[in-house]
Amino acid sequence: SVPFLVRLFPSLLTKFVYLNFLAFPFFVDFRRPELLVNNTISLYLTTEPGVTVGIWHTVPGSRGAEAQGKDQRWFEEALADAHPVIIYLHGNGGTR
Repeated sequence: SVPFLVRLFPSLLTKFVYLNFLAFPFFVDFRRPELLVNNTISLYLTTEPGVTVGIWHTVPGSRGAEAQGKDQRWFEEALADAHPVIIYLHGNGGTR
């Protein structure tokens, strides 16, 4: 019966292969990364009309003491300095 269901509902296959409807760890607010990861804030970029991408900005441990208690503006200015930026693309899980 499984092949029959997959044939009728092909979107089921992608849901169960990738399990992108699950957010792990459970009961964690990914909009508040400072509760999970030190020196991290959540930012949102509008890439085109109607499309917003959520990102986390984490400063390196060497700047950790400097980042303590800073607001979003400080983190945005830290992105614009001469230090390199590493972009990690996590895949298609739908969560950060």
